[in-house]
Amino acid sequence: MSSGPAVPSSEPTVTPEDPSDGVTTVLGEAEIARALTRIAHEVVERNKGAHDVVLLGIPTRGVPLAERLAERLATIEPGLVPADVVGELDVTMYRDDLHRHPVRTIGATRLPASGIDGKVVVLVDDVLFSGRTIRAALDAISDIGRPRAVQLAALVDRGHRELPIRPDYVGKNLPTSLSERVSVRLVETDRTPDDAAGEPVTDAVLISQRPTSTSSEGTR
Repeated sequence: MSSGPAVPSSEPTVTPEDPSDGVTTVLGEAEIARALTRIAHEVVERNKGAHDVVLLGIPTRGVPLAERLAERLATIEPGLVPADVVGELDVTMYRDDLHRHPVRTIGATRLPASGIDGKVVVLVDDVLFSGRTIRAALDAISDIGRPRAVQLAALVDRGHRELPIRPDYVGKNLPTSLSERVSVRLVETDRTPDDAAGEPVTDAVLISQRPTSTSSEGTR
């Protein structure tokens, strides 16, 4: 996935989200915004512009992250229209764990009007863990087109890879143990109608102890 190693970020500074349940905030709203702005500049620099770049978000939270990146690219590249470069890629039927979780909701794959042939496709996901979701995404891409190159952007890389996959762009390198769970909370995906009357939902990357039951997050 990468011609060179991702540059590690500084060690995370965690703050308690709720000390009573052991949840800490690794990145807050401002840090996430800065990370996405930096990634957008790195995409432009590496590809010598962004007019041949297509951002494909991997559901669920990779999609709004891709949309935010597209908006940032448009502020850097004059004339670029965010809607023309962003899409989403459903990888459900390409996963290698369907025999363990046979009941899955199949989502939609939505490509920009220009397609992906000859383009630089940047896959966008929230948390990179085992790498199996990205392997499924690569298989899905091979069935819908032939891009010039495929790159990977992850808001958080928590390590513990099971496949030889590395991100090209990383918002935060987060060393974790397998007993910990990393969750990304975004306004677009995690706000409910009830939140309007209560505490507002803000963007955050949270870390907590993994429940004893197997979590789907462990297969990402």
